[in-house]
Amino acid sequence: MTIDATTPASCAHSSLPGNLLTRVDAAMVDLDGTLVDTLGDFAQALNRMLADLQLPPIAADTIGHMVGKGSEHLLRSVLKHVLSLSGQAPAAMNIEAQLEQLYPAAWQRYQHHYLAINGQFAQVYPGAREGLQKLRRAGLRLACLTNKPTDFALPLLRAKGLLEHFEHVFGGDAFERKKPDPLPLLRTCAALGSAPARTLMLGDSSNDARAARAAGCPVVLVTYGYNHGQPVREVDADGYVDTLSALA
Repeated sequence: MTIDATTPASCAHSSLPGNLLTRVDAAMVDLDGTLVDTLGDFAQALNRMLADLQLPPIAADTIGHMVGKGSEHLLRSVLKHVLSLSGQAPAAMNIEAQLEQLYPAAWQRYQHHYLAINGQFAQVYPGAREGLQKLRRAGLRLACLTNKPTDFALPLLRAKGLLEHFEHVFGGDAFERKKPDPLPLLRTCAALGSAPARTLMLGDSSNDARAARAAGCPVVLVTYGYNHGQPVREVDADGYVDTLSALA
């Protein structure tokens, strides 16, 4: 599956292969940055956790560049960033040591706060609900595949009225490895009963694209999510959409 490489990235909008949905039997859909803008939830939970540990807060924009590789990676990135700026651990080795010392309490407090506010500061992206409806009307079987812990993902999807669209929900703790490893995609394809080459990955970042390429799945990326601060159209993918409702 290819897109028109002659379309300049600066003026391109939604770019999709022809007859996209006739080429696939199922789709795997990412959650954070693809279906739901959860940056507000992350900022609230992380800054409440930091306050509990008597550490300074972190800006939401900075958090956005750290999202996408699972909660453990996010929490470690936040702690490392805050410790490096706080002056409490001037040497790199001291930062790593202090991070490891703080991590158990940080994880416990983060889980506590995230579960308490899950979805309260998050919004479904415009067109996301309509996109899922289009996929289902096209006869595709759907799974939500996210690096977010399952205990966070399920209540969020339920609260936002999206859970009903999915046959399966697999969080970052569902398999031995997380995206960008291809294992979660291959296991999800098996659960959906579809071949990887006919199972579309819909995501927002290079994590989703790299995992899809390694698994042999076609991949389409949304242009509005969390791609570690990098332009998403620079990522190797089969297509890009400005809204999931552009799927046709």
